[in-house]
Amino acid sequence: MGHNGIFEIIDSWENETGNVNKTEELLDWIKTLNNNTYVNINECSINDSTFWFYDDYNGEVLNRKRSFFSVKGMRLFIDDKFIKEQPIIVQPEIGYLGIICKKIDGVLNFLMQAKIEPGNINCVQISPTIQATKSNFTRAHGGKIPLYFEYFENSDKYDVIYDQIQSEQASRFYKKRNRNMIMMVDEDIEIYPNFKWMTLGQIKKLMDIDNLVNMDTRTVLSGIPFVLYSLSDKEKEEIKEKFSDKALFESIFNGDYNKYLPLVYQNINNYKMFKEVTLATVPLNQLVDWTVDEYGITCKNQADFMVRYYDIEISGREVRHWSQPLFKAIGIATFGLLSKVKENKRLYLVKIKPEIGSFDRVELGPTVQWEPTHYLYNDDVVEKFFRKKVESREGISVDVMLSEEGGRFYHEQNRNIIVECKEEELLEISEEYIWVDFATLNFMTQINNGVNIQLRNLLSLIKI
Repeated sequence: MGHNGIFEIIDSWENETGNVNKTEELLDWIKTLNNNTYVNINECSINDSTFWFYDDYNGEVLNRKRSFFSVKGMRLFIDDKFIKEQPIIVQPEIGYLGIICKKIDGVLNFLMQAKIEPGNINCVQISPTIQATKSNFTRAHGGKIPLYFEYFENSDKYDVIYDQIQSEQASRFYKKRNRNMIMMVDEDIEIYPNFKWMTLGQIKKLMDIDNLVNMDTRTVLSGIPFVLYSLSDKEKEEIKEKFSDKALFESIFNGDYNKYLPLVYQNINNYKMFKEVTLATVPLNQLVDWTVDEYGITCKNQADFMVRYYDIEISGREVRHWSQPLFKAIGIATFGLLSKVKENKRLYLVKIKPEIGSFDRVELGPTVQWEPTHYLYNDDVVEKFFRKKVESREGISVDVMLSEEGGRFYHEQNRNIIVECKEEELLEISEEYIWVDFATLNFMTQINNGVNIQLRNLLSLIKI
């Protein structure tokens, strides 16, 4: 993307009304689709499925083609101490999450899809142009090739703004990753039903509405590479005019990742080097705290999820009727990010976050990442501070319910909160927490597996 590219992105971010489709029209479009799409999803027995089965000998759930994904048991030990055991999704293939953008009448627009996933809480959500597993585009299940796939297959012909392989939820997936892409296209593009152009500002505005913009859109947009553009002081001044949050502008364009990166990587690499992390795959029927039957996999104690089998019928999909397992949420998680302004620059408090399914043991996560069963009243100074702010509704700039991956998770919605605090607050924090600027996090999203999906999703919610 040329030198003007960053101006086009910022203009699109600032534009919340849209120039191709007005925001009200987009909301009507989603409403109409929700009203006119037939969706019928019911829990069922795995014995009702001709495709999925439970292999009792190996203790895993898989399908007859051994494609897509399977569900296995996993145990985690750290420094020879048992930490946890659970079912986990094993899906080693890398899928595409891609967005096409194009300048239309002088404004950069993004081609977004209204897509229904079986686990979505509200049927239709705004998704990337393409959201395809390898099984989709190699047609392992006999469906059609996803629309617009040829652009991503031939991406070397286009102006690629962002192209990086990033992690998925490591508490549910084992080392699962997707290729996140944004590309600029000049040619005329046929617009199919269920697709619409929208500005970056419109997408961000739609993120204010609970469960409307899906997780895949959020992770892709979090990767826009602001830090890769070198700008003159004059250009920076032009861009600064567009920001109402001047401290955010400073944090993006005058950030100092050379200052923060050594500390971040020191902490990440210390964990990788000195913690003895052992993962053992175990048959599901050998998990001590979980029971397996024809209707799913359930924990005998408190847990954040269970596995259930679903009979799914959706009109307008590549395949219209199928069955599959989904991880069903129990309760609602909270992902939170603390922010403060120091020396006119906005900083964010991030935390080193190891997870059972992490690709390389640990990534950078948000300030708080509380699963539903997270024990709320522990002594962590930061967590107590965050909870107090949220309970008193003090300094909250973002507070929205958003869904996780509807293709694998059933009705999993989580609360995403960004909270402002004062410069003099939280000066004493333990070493797994680090204050960093936006430029540092943006730099780290240009590298794979540095920033976890919960933190990337929160970064995508930040307003200009």
